Amino acid sequence: MTAPEETLARTPLYDLHLASGGKMVPFAGYEMPVQYPMGVKKEHIHTREQAGLFDVSHMGQLFLSGENAAAALEKLVPVDIIDLPVGKQRYALFTNDEGGILDDLMVSNLGDKLFVVVNAACKQQDIAHLRAHLGEDVKIEVLDDRALLALQGPKAAEAMARIQPEVSDMVFMDSRAIVIDGVDCLIGRAGYTGEDGFEISVPADKAEQVARLLMAQPEVELIGLGARDSLRLESGLCLYGHDIDTTTTPVEASLIWAISKIRRAGEARAGGFPGADIILDQIATKAVSRKRVGLLGEGRAPIREGAELVNAAGEKVGVVTSGSFGPTAEMPVAMGYVNSDYAALDTELFALVRGKQLPMKVAKTPFVPQRYYRG
Repeated sequence: MTAPEETLARTPLYDLHLASGGKMVPFAGYEMPVQYPMGVKKEHIHTREQAGLFDVSHMGQLFLSGENAAAALEKLVPVDIIDLPVGKQRYALFTNDEGGILDDLMVSNLGDKLFVVVNAACKQQDIAHLRAHLGEDVKIEVLDDRALLALQGPKAAEAMARIQPEVSDMVFMDSRAIVIDGVDCLIGRAGYTGEDGFEISVPADKAEQVARLLMAQPEVELIGLGARDSLRLESGLCLYGHDIDTTTTPVEASLIWAISKIRRAGEARAGGFPGADIILDQIATKAVSRKRVGLLGEGRAPIREGAELVNAAGEKVGVVTSGSFGPTAEMPVAMGYVNSDYAALDTELFALVRGKQLPMKVAKTPFVPQRYYRG
């Protein structure tokens, strides 16, 4: 007997994807568009040059409310939630007792509540994690009736301002409630491509209305998951379950910037999150055996996830966790973990691909400049 096929969920924009020629694939339990007729490379370049519209409704969306919501959430993440200003959002990490990363997430302060967006593949375990630890006085509202759209690219702001001029005074990591075409939305000026842009939470029954309004703007094309992956990789952004997971600490993952100063050793609210002793000790001693690094291929062949990295003597020193040919960088780009002795910039390594040793160099990320709008 064959195993029963997994029943895949569909986002509120499923019919729109089919009508637009989207090639649907299974992703995190959903049927999602990997590309449209334009093709992954052209979709990538269009987003870098104009504006791309992504359906990211598979992500988990939550409201946390109650007098102690911020303080309670802060006990689960190594970032400053208590002093997160109203109208701002912050990147955060759920950590475990070993200092590993359970998920990465975005937290917005909407004033009367926190708006949290978690990864699709982790959302059920994240919700269970929150329910187990936040306490009875924090209300958790799972927003199953909302879609999430991302408009990304250098012309995203121009397209959005034509529809809703209020967005023009928003800067990177601003977050607010806003009305688009009569629809109550939540909008953040952020994204996962390294470009300026917006993430828009929309009631599910109005998602196609808002999406079609955005698609009607001359700068905007629908973009699939394939280009989303190559865009985030060029921008040096981690993909949960690949570049970060429960076996990697924020220090090993080169995410020390995501640990707020006030939560570090010697500061007012130091520690107090799962795995704090391990993580803060790693920051203090710099004693980690491996590090996440950027890697540039010296040929044209893309180096894919899972490729082993070896030194000149052929000894294994690391592994690639994300890799592709970068359409904007115009060369193979990758990220991976290497033994700390090999993490210095310009270190020469070799990726094993089909029995060949392909030369690579440790490089700075992002591989293309990030262009967030900071005002």
